[in-house]
Amino acid sequence: MKPVHCFLLAALAFPIAVNAQTQMTDTRIGKLEFDHGLPTEKTVAALYDEMDFQRACQAYLWALPMVNIGEWQRAHEMDFGAADGNIVIYTTYRAKLGILTPNITTPYIIGFANLSRTGPLVIDYPPGLSAGGVLDFWQRPLFDMGQTGPDKGAGAKYLVIGPGQEAPSADGYSVYRSPTFNIGLGYRVLETDPDKAEKLMKGVRVYSFSKRDNPPQNKFLTPEDKTWSQTPPSGLVFWERLAALLNEESVADRDRFFMAMLKPLGIEKGKPFRPDDRQKKLLTEAAFVGEQMAKANSFDKRFPGARYRPDARWETVFAPGFSPAQDVGNYSQLDERAAYTWEAVWTTAGMVTKTPGVGQAYLGAHRDKNGDAIDGAKSYRLRVPPNPPAGQFWSVTIYDLETRRPVENTQGLVDRSSRQADIAKNADGSVDLYFGPQVVKGYESNSLTTVPGRAWFALFRLYGLLQPYFDRSWRL
Repeated sequence: MKPVHCFLLAALAFPIAVNAQTQMTDTRIGKLEFDHGLPTEKTVAALYDEMDFQRACQAYLWALPMVNIGEWQRAHEMDFGAADGNIVIYTTYRAKLGILTPNITTPYIIGFANLSRTGPLVIDYPPGLSAGGVLDFWQRPLFDMGQTGPDKGAGAKYLVIGPGQEAPSADGYSVYRSPTFNIGLGYRVLETDPDKAEKLMKGVRVYSFSKRDNPPQNKFLTPEDKTWSQTPPSGLVFWERLAALLNEESVADRDRFFMAMLKPLGIEKGKPFRPDDRQKKLLTEAAFVGEQMAKANSFDKRFPGARYRPDARWETVFAPGFSPAQDVGNYSQLDERAAYTWEAVWTTAGMVTKTPGVGQAYLGAHRDKNGDAIDGAKSYRLRVPPNPPAGQFWSVTIYDLETRRPVENTQGLVDRSSRQADIAKNADGSVDLYFGPQVVKGYESNSLTTVPGRAWFALFRLYGLLQPYFDRSWRL
């Protein structure tokens, strides 16, 4: 051994005595203590807590699409008794009270399936005036159906295959592979004729490909008067739901770092979620802070161009440049998808199409003209100018700020739309809508009641978009 090595070993074995020196440094996470630059045990514990807390806050935003839609699937199974492929039809205000920011004007036809249980799944989609699609459990569209889908409203047989499943020989089917085992299928009926609409609502057939020679009859359900909720849960329950869903799914390459961040917090694929007291405390606080981050990200967007026009506070619900596939250029749209999936649920390619006359648009107002919260105890007026850029119809719906579900008012109404035969118009064709604790006399068909003590927000929808929306020349 060379002499220098002997010296180093001796120095390690017999450290030279020096005076202890402690440094304290102020940071945004508090005072950190060091011994000759080495974090003390107390500081190490604080740093690990902060590391895990920060990661949990970001994981909350990352997990929103999966937990959000997973809660809807859970309600189907636990509250309605729906099995894989069963269809739940939502037609009324009361039925839709559990959904995040639903459209009240048109019926929803919704189903879920776990492809690990069903194997490849057939969706025999009916012809008619409708729009919808199938999506994976990160809420990425697999394909559209209806007017904006490949069937163009003529109906088609679709076959969905799960991760690792062998694609069967299937003539006459449009075949798509899902990156997740759990999928959602849903569509809106746009047909105004009651008989045609009823036929469309119950026209879809969903069954395992293995049963294609003798397909079972579909089971159609309704929520009736059940109290249920699709709002992602708060606190530790949020992480319980996430852990269960992650254990059902394969891990995509883009999510591996998030899985690594969750591991020290007790969430690990293939293992039960049994957090210790430290992990419970961090996760519970992170669920709260993460949700407030999500609220800011959704209701006060910092994406350039999110404000529809500079002269009003309406914002596009989808962040500018949002891709339903969630991957653009050299990054995945973490904040963009979180902004949408905290406030709402379900995406299709048709919801962001730029083709005039085909797609839909969603504008949100979360503050009044002064920038204050919209108070259920106060009264407001919204003027809808003439000639809205909607080839089919427009509607405005009000939602509770905290739940993001429809306002539960004594009126039992939360939307007004151009489809109303009795809506009052001004001489120039504009429409004044009124919101407040009381119905405005003389404008009963234009009024919606709100709940004192609860803040609310509005979504304005346009269907069959026309060019004035795209060039933003129409002012709401």
